[in-house]
Amino acid sequence: MKIPSLKIGDLTIRIPIVQGGMGVSVSKASLASAVSLTGGLGVIASVGLGEEMDTSIPYMQRSRQALSSEIRKVKRQGLPVGVNVMVALTNFGDMVKTCADEGVDVLFAGAGLPLRLPEFAGDSPMKLVPIISSGRAADVICRSWSKKYSRFPDAIVVEGPMAGGHLGFKLQDLLDGTASDLDTLVRETLVVTERYEQQAGRKIPVIAAGGVYTGADLARFLNMGASGVQMGTRFVATHECDVSDEYKQSYIDAKEEDVAVILSPVGLPARVIKTPFVEKSLGEKQKFKCFYKCLITCDADKANYCIALALLDSSRGHLDTGFPMCGENVTRIDKIVSVEELIQELTTEAEPLLS
Repeated sequence: MKIPSLKIGDLTIRIPIVQGGMGVSVSKASLASAVSLTGGLGVIASVGLGEEMDTSIPYMQRSRQALSSEIRKVKRQGLPVGVNVMVALTNFGDMVKTCADEGVDVLFAGAGLPLRLPEFAGDSPMKLVPIISSGRAADVICRSWSKKYSRFPDAIVVEGPMAGGHLGFKLQDLLDGTASDLDTLVRETLVVTERYEQQAGRKIPVIAAGGVYTGADLARFLNMGASGVQMGTRFVATHECDVSDEYKQSYIDAKEEDVAVILSPVGLPARVIKTPFVEKSLGEKQKFKCFYKCLITCDADKANYCIALALLDSSRGHLDTGFPMCGENVTRIDKIVSVEELIQELTTEAEPLLS
């Protein structure tokens, strides 16, 4: 069976693979363009982009300028582009409006419930896709958007506990292994979306994320009823990914004991590769000055370190002052490949397994 396209409203993505948005400066225009060119959907992460610019420019202004620049690099090639905007950002609304102004095709919003997302998006035709970690959250968003804005999500990404970066689960549940697995979460979310599709008058595609690694995983979720998958960790290990070679090498070198779930200054658990900085930052408060005020949930006076600086440093290859975020499957990566090779591998493996 030929692999089906991912259809989000009137937007068709030829291969049902979404590259997850990864900040800070992990997924920018280079990676997003390569994924969209190969038939998937490339996604730029908005958080932290402005820190590559002159930091004397006000944070809000440089964030807008940097995001616009990355979006235009993809759009000028005539390719579809998605952008991930964290709900926890202090400039969340401004970033959403920037995406609308720049003609972004799909906006993904996680790290909090994006209950006001339609308000900031206005009458833009871009697709609005919440990222959630439970069927209950999907239900809350659908009910809220329907009541306040007379609309429904264009699709929903449901992210399981094996994902990388900030996670929408309780820290203890992740450490104990008691968080619901992705298969269960996808089934729960499908029940919710099916209930609202009649009211919406259209399909609400569900996209599975967090632990998707092989073509067999892709086929399993498509057979389950999902419309596509989102993958982050595997796309870091590609030639086109925007991070440094040192960052990518840390993925290849990672052993099971090198991966940890920590509590980020954002207030959410995060899965990372342990570096000397991880141990140091957990044990004592680092000296830093907050240049950003980028996250609503971060209290710089109480935080042990600046998460923005740590992630920015690691993306540049300075792993002594930061750490890479990763998914649980990072230990399975053993080489760097091109985006085209990766997608070809995934689709070739998936097609014979589709029911």
